[in-house]
Amino acid sequence: MVQTYVEVLCREIGLVGLQGRSEYKHDLLQTVFFGGGTPSLLSPAQLTQILTAIEQHIGISPDAEISMEIDPGTFDLEQLAAYAAAGVNRVSMGVQAWQDELLQLCGRSHNVADIERSIEIIQQSSITNWSLDLISGLPQQTMAMWQESLARSIEVNPSHISVYDLIVEAQTPFAKQYKPDCLPLPSDETTAQMYREAQIALTAVGYQHYEISNYARFASEVAGSPLMTCRHNQVYWRNDAYYAFGMGAASYIAGTRFTRPRYTQDYFDWVAAGAVYPAEVLGKVERFLETLMLGLRTAEGLQIARLINEFGLDLWLDAQGRLEKYCPHWVMMDAKCLRLTDPEGFLYSNTVLADLFEIDED
Repeated sequence: MVQTYVEVLCREIGLVGLQGRSEYKHDLLQTVFFGGGTPSLLSPAQLTQILTAIEQHIGISPDAEISMEIDPGTFDLEQLAAYAAAGVNRVSMGVQAWQDELLQLCGRSHNVADIERSIEIIQQSSITNWSLDLISGLPQQTMAMWQESLARSIEVNPSHISVYDLIVEAQTPFAKQYKPDCLPLPSDETTAQMYREAQIALTAVGYQHYEISNYARFASEVAGSPLMTCRHNQVYWRNDAYYAFGMGAASYIAGTRFTRPRYTQDYFDWVAAGAVYPAEVLGKVERFLETLMLGLRTAEGLQIARLINEFGLDLWLDAQGRLEKYCPHWVMMDAKCLRLTDPEGFLYSNTVLADLFEIDED
């Protein structure tokens, strides 16, 4: 089944690549990201097959960041070396927690021993740019557990750490087994403090809080050394154009969003029919709000001149009026730049964004 999916995916890449070349001018891809599900279940040959299709039909820059999400316990050193040989130069591992009891409650298939072995494998490989993910607000998670997870993550010294708050999404395996009475979640006050604890602990040892959920080290201690950010995700946060392929994936090109079918047979049938999908053309206000929502996730924020040039003075003045009441505790704004404060502005970003999303189309 996996090989069938890979073949259909490569067929889609070819079809969309042809459409892209005729309709949109683009440079070689600067980033490629394998995510969603468990990409590390792909064999090196299947990964190579996909990358070859992308290279042939769209094109990949020689210095592109090629990232792959991996789960603990799903790969060995030989497999990781083969991924690297195929072009993967960055991996992101979903650790989630450093306590077996929490991993079990969340329905994760790995345990702490798997995490430790997998980190050893990464450290033995040629891939030096690697990230790990943590989740706060898990059922029965205490502040002491969270502090331990942060400390153990810092100890293994990844170049990048992502910190997410638990979201119980409908229809996921966790949501189906989750029972609030039996598996109580930490209070909102506790999860807010967990966010603050992460910011304090990680920045104290040199990680830069460059995005609301993401921290990165500098490549070295040499002055001017680059920050080991996830270059791919920065494409989203800048609201730049990007291709996406596979079930449920959504591309964003020339202000238009293209979404694929979410279910296997529907996706297969859609590709067989030529991979022609309805386009969702975003209006100016919607693009403006998405640009604000995504840009405010970053520490650098947004350049006000860019907002005015792209969307007009009226829209900016409407947003400015709504933002002023949050200054200076949650929002920092001057003549040039708009950004959220760290950590409080990031922590309460949903409140700020809810106000902005009251802006209507003319």
